[in-house]
Amino acid sequence: GVQTCALPICVYRTISRKKNLFIQAPTGAGKTISTVFPAVKAVGEDLADKIFYLTAKTITGTVAREAFELLRKNGYQAKVLTITAKEKLCLCEEMECNPVNCPYAKGHYDRVNDAVFSLLQKEDMITREVILEQAKEYNVCPFEMCLDTATWVDDIICDYNYVFDPNVYLKRFFADGTTGDYIFLVDEAHNLVERSREMYSAIIYKEDFLLAKKILKKCGQAKLMRELEKCNRVLLSYKRDCEKYVIYESIGNFAFELMNVASDLDEFLQKAPEFPERKDLSEFYLNLRNFLNIYELLDDHYVVYAEHEQDGRFKLKLYCVDPSKNLQERINKGNATIFFSATLLPVGYYKSLLSTETDNYAVYAKTAFREEQKLLLLGNDVSSKYTRRSAGEFERIASYVKKTTDAKKGNYMVFFPSYKMMQQVYEVFQELDGGNVEAIIQEPGMNEEKREAFLAEFSAEREKTLIAFCVMGGIFGEGIDLKKEQLIGAVIVGTGLPQISNEREILMDYYEKRMGEGFDYAYRYPGMNKVLQAAGRVIRTIDDVGVIELLDERFLQSDYRNLFPKEWEKRLVCTVDSVDSYLEKFWKEKQ
Repeated sequence: GVQTCALPICVYRTISRKKNLFIQAPTGAGKTISTVFPAVKAVGEDLADKIFYLTAKTITGTVAREAFELLRKNGYQAKVLTITAKEKLCLCEEMECNPVNCPYAKGHYDRVNDAVFSLLQKEDMITREVILEQAKEYNVCPFEMCLDTATWVDDIICDYNYVFDPNVYLKRFFADGTTGDYIFLVDEAHNLVERSREMYSAIIYKEDFLLAKKILKKCGQAKLMRELEKCNRVLLSYKRDCEKYVIYESIGNFAFELMNVASDLDEFLQKAPEFPERKDLSEFYLNLRNFLNIYELLDDHYVVYAEHEQDGRFKLKLYCVDPSKNLQERINKGNATIFFSATLLPVGYYKSLLSTETDNYAVYAKTAFREEQKLLLLGNDVSSKYTRRSAGEFERIASYVKKTTDAKKGNYMVFFPSYKMMQQVYEVFQELDGGNVEAIIQEPGMNEEKREAFLAEFSAEREKTLIAFCVMGGIFGEGIDLKKEQLIGAVIVGTGLPQISNEREILMDYYEKRMGEGFDYAYRYPGMNKVLQAAGRVIRTIDDVGVIELLDERFLQSDYRNLFPKEWEKRLVCTVDSVDSYLEKFWKEKQ
């Protein structure tokens, strides 16, 4: 069951018993230091010898570094390495990893040992900047040097991929047959569900086979062309049978054809001299290799299906619906794994998807926050259901936003289920407001610069109220830290349900058959996670105060209410007509 206890003690006990632990720790529970400290203590007592701190996003790595830094200031002696993606470390214009094109690759092995040795002599906190500087000085490949350094350090901060992804994982620690006394600390663990589904799935496109065939025609490779044509014919027959999507029980014969292509292609690429489209062909080959590697993993945790993509391409996918078995094989490479997140509700859902062990521990960390820091309102006269999306509905949502932001000057975020709905309400709001507030809106595919500019608005001095219109589950929906005055309210429109797609339907059927919880697994739980994440932006420290509004009548149903965290016990139900009186009372008490 789920216990409540002092976090560091739970973590330490889990490690000493070589178990796994799931921690639901609300913001402000200090979950990073509460997991890092006991892990460090365990290593000091020889219960393990390396800590991997795993993150889904670069930004959470910074928090982990700060935690290790804090311990080092207090006398902890250790080497801490951050592994960054190859693309972000490459010093060349184009990433071509061979001695011909890359001056760092040429003679790399002659110099790399000295580079690593000297780096370890002079640095304890080995960041991206430190790696790049050292690589330039010694004229070696930064990424390869970084991996070599990993062998000698105590703590590694890196993306989930380096432990879990079958294509990227660090062979030196996790190759077949190797295990070690590792501790895995998995931060923002709710992200690992979708991320691991991606890692253990694979896709091939019919169109790519035709492209590869074209390239090989120019190279005069008749035998390979025939093999590709065979595969193309199989995919063509799949395509003809496919209306919406088709699920296949077995693709054994086809897989055999693919193996032939892969081995002949491999041979050709090794012997062939340079030719113009070599890069495209290599990419096709690597993707095929990956597809066959994943094919080896096929079992009843997978669904094999084909569908037409929106851009007209036809794909065949090995879809890892339930990643727990594949993840467990990685978890078994170490001594203990700690999964933690501010949103691991319901914990049974995450336990069943992230691990196959039945004796995992789970704890619910107490929050340091007080009830009166926030006002939680449920609006019961709004719905984001597709069938209800109308001008009247948008006007009601816009007036909620206006009344909420009129009640007190400050910075607010409003979260929507989709870009389209966000845009629709934004336009209605602009008319309603008449330019009294400053409104900014999230754009699809914002780069690093635009993102930072968007977040910088929350720290800027301003006379007016600021309202940021955002998308739930997007880049501003989680992992950003806006303290105190930077954010005093969040309005959340809808229950965050993922959009309907063939893949979601396949997921739903799979879990419906197995446990009778299809809708929950495919839609409700992932959706609620986005809602909890968005709401978690508001109260970040014990001095924060703010308002959280959940606008959707569905939040009043027990199916959703049962997923509320303990901190949401105290809540009020309102309508667009009564919302102002609740807000006025709340802000008056705070003066």
